[in-house]
Amino acid sequence: MKQRTWPVKSEGSRFTALRLYSGSGKKEETRLRSKRYSSITIPFRSSREETDFSKLPDDILQKIAATFTLPDLQTASLVCRSWRDSLRPLREAMLLLKWGKRFKHGHGGVRPNIQKALDSFLKGAARGSTLAMVDAGLIYWEMGKKEESIALYRKAAELGDPTAQCNLGISYLHSEPPKREEAAKWLYLSSNAGYVRAQYQLALCLHRGRGMDRNLPEAARWYLKAAEGGYVRAMYNVSLCYSYGEGLVHSHRQARRWMKRAADRGHSKAQFEHGLGLFSEGEMMKAVVYLELATRAGETAAAHVKNVILQQLSVTSRDRAMLLADNWRALPTSH
Repeated sequence: MKQRTWPVKSEGSRFTALRLYSGSGKKEETRLRSKRYSSITIPFRSSREETDFSKLPDDILQKIAATFTLPDLQTASLVCRSWRDSLRPLREAMLLLKWGKRFKHGHGGVRPNIQKALDSFLKGAARGSTLAMVDAGLIYWEMGKKEESIALYRKAAELGDPTAQCNLGISYLHSEPPKREEAAKWLYLSSNAGYVRAQYQLALCLHRGRGMDRNLPEAARWYLKAAEGGYVRAMYNVSLCYSYGEGLVHSHRQARRWMKRAADRGHSKAQFEHGLGLFSEGEMMKAVVYLELATRAGETAAAHVKNVILQQLSVTSRDRAMLLADNWRALPTSH
């Protein structure tokens, strides 16, 4: 996987770091808390006056539930008989989605068949599921049918699906010519919904000035959000922000902390750089482990440094380091 995520010098010069947070947050929090517990008058309703959920039009309910997963649909179907009947197409879409994934990945005792996977996803999409629309869009994109892919992404995005909004934004960035302003709009919507991949992509756009003014503090803020949400590439870029003082106040300690987090989750460049940091601190055996992991992931420069260190270690220490690398497992990430 290509992991060059940090803009190179030709993509814009660095400027002075600015703090991301103001000092007025505590007072604002106190004010909000005081308002939260103010007296609220709640009118009493008799059972006859309760909202009749069955009167909600089918088309409105189906749009609201378009992004639901199967457990959400099952719960919503228990509200009333009308909802159960109205949501039947979306429950059927979940079954089609399940079969589509089986055909795509060859799971559940079936052979991989991309055409059958696409057919299942399209049938699910026709029943209104944004989850199926996104999966069908992915296959169309891989087939090179970008117009069909974008059409499905857009339909799902307009129904409020954060994954579709992110994919639509990225698709616009790669279209010819790129639609950067439109891409930024959808990435903002997805990012504000908490989708970490969109937060990372939005940070890259802000960092490089793609479709918007270049803004390093704002880019660093979104990198940090994505990193805190478990997105490993964002962790690596947060480390660089702290290291260079771009968008965040320079902090060697925070840079090392985020670099290790990325390295422990399998980011090969982070493993290389963390290994170099350990080497500079005299932690030879630990350095060898991370440099060996980076080498196995394709970072050829890591092999040269590792070999230099190995010459300084005993045979026992070398064997121990290789054993640790063999038994190493990446921590989970959100991508």
